[in-house]
Amino acid sequence: MADLRGFDANNVEPAGDFEPIPAGKYLAVITESEFKPTKAGTGSYLQLTFQITDGPCANRLLWARLNLDNPNETARKIAQGELSAICRAVGVLAPNDSVELHNLPLVIHVRCKKRSDTGEIANEIKGYAKKESPQPPPAAAAATNSTPPWKR
Repeated sequence: MADLRGFDANNVEPAGDFEPIPAGKYLAVITESEFKPTKAGTGSYLQLTFQITDGPCANRLLWARLNLDNPNETARKIAQGELSAICRAVGVLAPNDSVELHNLPLVIHVRCKKRSDTGEIANEIKGYAKKESPQPPPAAAAATNSTPPWKR
């Protein structure tokens, strides 16, 4: 049981039904990470929680499960490849703990797919990339060049 004294649903808007976000690329950060046992009990996976930080989908959450401890070698290799992509995207190439990946911006590539068990559309993270550094506007770049335009 949990103590809910002090909570009054009359003072809180009810949560709505979350529709999948549109497929695309989103700026995000990892906010949580946790090793969990697999359903079969034969290994464990690293569950990463991503929070979108920009745009109309800001604050939405997505999850990735990396089968890092799995009897299936292919599943392990896929998970290691995904973890490598995440590490490269956030600039932490040899983390000692998954918390080192938290709160560092990266771009996640999200797609929509139909779930085989319910037929509903769900989101899936299909790629990771570095956050691009903003490029200076052309006028600012020209201003840093000390040679006047008429002498070039």
